[in-house]
Formats: sequence, C-alpha cells, structure tokens
Amino acid sequence: MTRKRRLTLAVLGIVAIWLLVSLPSWWASTPRRDPMGETFPSVVGTSLDGREYRFPEDFRGEPLLLLIGYVQDAQFDLDRWLLGLMQAEVRVKAYEVPTIAGMVPRMISGYIDGGMRRGIPDEDWGSVVTVYGGAHKIVALTGDENPNNGRIVLLDEHGKVIWFWDQGYSARRVLDLEKAVEQCGQGR
Repeated sequence: MTRKRRLTLAVLGIVAIWLLVSLPSWWASTPRRDPMGETFPSVVGTSLDGREYRFPEDFRGEPLLLLIGYVQDAQFDLDRWLLGLMQAEVRVKAYEVPTIAGMVPRMISGYIDGGMRRGIPDEDWGSVVTVYGGAHKIVALTGDENPNNGRIVLLDEHGKVIWFWDQGYSARRVLDLEKAVEQCGQGR
C-alpha cells in the first residue's frame, strides 16, 4: 500500500469516527424545561457588529431580556416578539441571541454570521449576539424541543431567570413580560 493511500485511509477513518460521534447530536433534541429561578449560564457571544459579550456578567446590575433562537426558522417567532415589545413600549435592554450548537457551525461561523448580516439592517447588528461555543449550556437550560419557537428569557440584575416563555408569540405574554420588567424597576 502506498503512503498516499495510507494517508487517505487515515483521513477517511478520522472523518468517519467524527461523524459517528457527532451525528447523533445533530438530530437529538433536549426536552423542554422551565429555568425559572436558575442563574443563566456564563456564555460568550459576538454581535454582528463584532463586539464580544459575556452573558450574563456584562449586564449585572440591570434586567436583561434575551430572545434566543436555535434554528433559522425561529426568526419569524422572534420578529413577532420584537414587534410586540416595541408596540407595548417595554423598556428593557434586549438582545436577540442566535444560539447554534456544534463544532461544524462554529467552524463556519463567519459564513453564518455573514448571512445574518445580509438579512438584518446594520443599525440592528449590535443587538444580535450569536453564541456558538457555549450554546450547549443555553440548550441545557431551556431545552430545544420545538426549535421554531424562540426562548424569551428575562434575567434580573443578578442574572437569574425571572420570566420565561417558549411556546410561541403571545400578545398576552408580552403584557405579562411588561409587568415583570416593571417589577424589576426598569419599567416605564
């Protein structure tokens, strides 16, 4: 057997092992769970305008709303939430957090983020923070069943989850969220 053939077989073997190890995680989902009362895990993300954020540490001392999406199709749900929040004039610092687990997405993160930039006006790039490396921590917190539904998570000034919803946009829930924000002392 030639050296080139041995090298080719070795590379194919490594790829096969990687696929066997990683493929199940591509389709497996983590059951839904309600994280109320839990501290949000420490994760690092980068906004579409290039700024790095550490959630929840960079926002200690103030309430923070995270609109988390696990798949591209969650964007429809998150857009409705954003519109509802703006119409209700809910006054809270909010970030949209595309959360993309796995090694392959991390490897092509530039391509993924570039696609998001093409679909989002540059004035909003600073409020979209993509999490790749720590995505599994967020998935463990909320679960990722029904991934087309966004995860709407309100954190208190200490990073603890004080309001959560993952069952699709609801105008009634926007009003509930507004009350929760007001109770944090951040409301109108």
